[in-house]
Amino acid sequence: PPPSWKVHWSNDYPDCGGEAQSPIDIQTKSVQHDPSLLPIEPQGYRSPGDGAFTLRNNGHTVEMSLPPSMFLRGLPQTYAAVQLHFHWGSMDQEEGSEHQVNGEGFPAELHIVHYNSESYANITEAKEQADGLAVLGIFIEVSTLEFASLTLSPPAPPAGQNVSIPPFDVHELLPTQLDHYFRYNGSLTTPPCSQNVLWTVFRQGVQISSSQLERLQRGLYSTKAANSLPVPLVDNYRAPQPLNQRVPLPSPFLPRAGEIIAIVSGTLFGCLSIFLTIHFGMKRIR
Repeated sequence: PPPSWKVHWSNDYPDCGGEAQSPIDIQTKSVQHDPSLLPIEPQGYRSPGDGAFTLRNNGHTVEMSLPPSMFLRGLPQTYAAVQLHFHWGSMDQEEGSEHQVNGEGFPAELHIVHYNSESYANITEAKEQADGLAVLGIFIEVSTLEFASLTLSPPAPPAGQNVSIPPFDVHELLPTQLDHYFRYNGSLTTPPCSQNVLWTVFRQGVQISSSQLERLQRGLYSTKAANSLPVPLVDNYRAPQPLNQRVPLPSPFLPRAGEIIAIVSGTLFGCLSIFLTIHFGMKRIR
């Protein structure tokens, strides 16, 4: 669908105009620390089994199915994995992530969707419940590094079609600092925009090469194979939504801005003290 379609989502899906929508712009000066938050503990991510993953182009993103043997601990309940997908921009812009930090976006964003398997039998049941879903948000940055675990080979299919890919170590798609994140209550970022998502947005991103990002921006189409005029699949991200009194909670392991300043100041003061001690010591010797 064209980007303008996003403006009219609430006409057909009332939740898309709700008070707890995602994504958001995370203003780090306004967050409130919650010491009760725990580090995220992915289970089964490194060995997701022998069954092939299904990669699907659903017309607005490329989505990969995940086995329920992958799940998360460190949340209020246990959440089993369902799928992962991506959001990105286009060749003529630098930003394509959904969430932002202090008004700045990133080239792309990875979402790993889970459902509350402790309370509900499956995703169909869970997605209708207030505590049904949990999503990990991971910023994607561009560097000279290759995103080794992310391979769209064979090429991603046209809209509405699937391909199978061998299973791989999904944990390698995660940032190394799983205890540095922001937590808030929000929604799905596409219709029906259900407002039952517990979001965990990691502060640290992961790296891909410019050629890998270009494969997302130029190698996918929102139209079916039979369409004589293929439409590139780009700009599939939603703009930040109003907070409406919501306050994101950073993990207690994420340094506050004041703490960072204090650490830097303390280090400089320590270095200065050592320098002065050596300086006056040398003068006394002389």
